[in-house]
Amino acid sequence: MSALVTLIAGPTASGKSALALQRARETGAAIVNADSQQLYADLRILSARPSAEDEGQAEHRLYGVADAADAWSVGRWARAVAPLLAELRAQERPALIVGGTGLYFTALTKGIADIPDVPASARDAAQETYDFLGEDALRARLSERDPRAAAAIAPGDRQRLTRAWAVLETTGRALSDWQAETRPLLTPGTYDRLVIEPERAALYANCDRRVGLMVEQGALDEVRALTRRRLDPDLPAMKAVGVRDFAAHLEGKVTLDEAMDAVRQATRNYAKRQLTWFRNQTPDWPRTAP
Repeated sequence: MSALVTLIAGPTASGKSALALQRARETGAAIVNADSQQLYADLRILSARPSAEDEGQAEHRLYGVADAADAWSVGRWARAVAPLLAELRAQERPALIVGGTGLYFTALTKGIADIPDVPASARDAAQETYDFLGEDALRARLSERDPRAAAAIAPGDRQRLTRAWAVLETTGRALSDWQAETRPLLTPGTYDRLVIEPERAALYANCDRRVGLMVEQGALDEVRALTRRRLDPDLPAMKAVGVRDFAAHLEGKVTLDEAMDAVRQATRNYAKRQLTWFRNQTPDWPRTAP
């Protein structure tokens, strides 16, 4: 590695974690999570987080640090990773930033708006306002104060509409103004880049195998514990691949085989979206096959 920081990106089940662990053992690097699902403590199995054995072989940071009831945004991840990278840089320790969440890599290399966290009370108030006024009326109110955000949000996108309103109400400043202020977390030339890009048939086969392994490891118990908390279904952790389909099985709505088939398909679809994103957004990054 020619730089202290190496970015290792790629779709789920592509072998990113194994490659990072191998490099970490060779160099003493810290492995830093750049996967939005692996942030959550409640999703160790469903997100295929590194095992306790793997974590014992190299330092792992920002894995399992969030509760499922807590919604982490890209901005929040960026605010968490920035001081961590500064700490490693001061120690002259290499860092391997590994994951499949494209926007995290965008924050690192191109920048992202540093929007303050919106408290749960403000998010709830925005949802109540949406329910009371309806989409059209809330969009009209947002247009008066943040026309750029209102114009950019597609019809029916409740989540983005209420977020824009909550940011406006919380900060007193338009979401589009926050978004206009972007700066990369990493200076160009200070990091290496790599995309793991398997052949598609092999990747899909890995996705299918992973679902079976997850069930063997206790994915149903993980989903059972999560659904018992009766969390907001719009939270990021509740939208993780596998939660909805395995929950449907636990509720007696589908058989285990049907649930597993659905999760296999969802996992393949997720991997395909990630492949497409990295091909479109990181065309100049070096590629390697696992």
